Amino acid sequence: MPELPEVETTRRGLAPHVEGKRIQQVVLRRPDLRWPIPHEITTLLPGQRISAVRRRAKYLLLNTAAGSALLHLGMTGSLRVLPASAPITAHDHVDLLLSSGRVLRFNDPRRFGCLLWQPAGETHALLTGLGPEPLSDAFDGEYLFQRSRGRKAPVKTFLMDQRIVVGVGNIYAAESLFRAGISPLRAAGRVSRERYMALAEAVKSILAYAITRGGTTLRDFISPDGAPGYFEQELLAYGRGGLPCPRCGHPLRSADIGQRASVWCGRCQR
Repeated sequence: MPELPEVETTRRGLAPHVEGKRIQQVVLRRPDLRWPIPHEITTLLPGQRISAVRRRAKYLLLNTAAGSALLHLGMTGSLRVLPASAPITAHDHVDLLLSSGRVLRFNDPRRFGCLLWQPAGETHALLTGLGPEPLSDAFDGEYLFQRSRGRKAPVKTFLMDQRIVVGVGNIYAAESLFRAGISPLRAAGRVSRERYMALAEAVKSILAYAITRGGTTLRDFISPDGAPGYFEQELLAYGRGGLPCPRCGHPLRSADIGQRASVWCGRCQR
């Protein structure tokens, strides 16, 4: 599933092509994706000008005066800006025809993505209760330390809890814990303030760098211009179970933690 860098890459790719453009027509080739597409998408969105493309966690919002189209790419979704004459292919489920003469097209083979509506001045239920953005000033080591007190869950599970911080999925949690030298099995409440400082810094630097690399191509992700992400080529822990640790050469361990595949070094991470 696309994680924060992939979604941010998509946002940055879309923004120059859709911000300031008016949505002339909405074409739905099916009534639902993961959930039914609300009627506001076809009744309120046409005629609106897109004032901004925003990201919250792994969701994209197309802001207009009437409200926001709320999108999630799911496991296989992609958004592309194409000429309006571009041939329709399998799984092209939604088109937003723009005043530029181009079309914003949502393709989703497995239909785990969504297209929902957030009224102006309101926050959609999917976005309530979320933690801070990891690249914001609200997220740092002190914040993690305070939120972790008394928690017995593994620190990796804690880091991936969207109520704690948004957008740190399995790949980037594994890489951040590796860089910070923290075992994913350690209880969150037993990680020191100093080590949380290192972990927060690792999260920020890894996510920021992954965005510059276009995200991580795993299975289906491609950016809006069709280019793959390249961070996968630089992963040090995720997906490398049994291979030598890049630091000490000891075989990397692997196991499921919180029902998610996890890889770490039993020597370097404590």
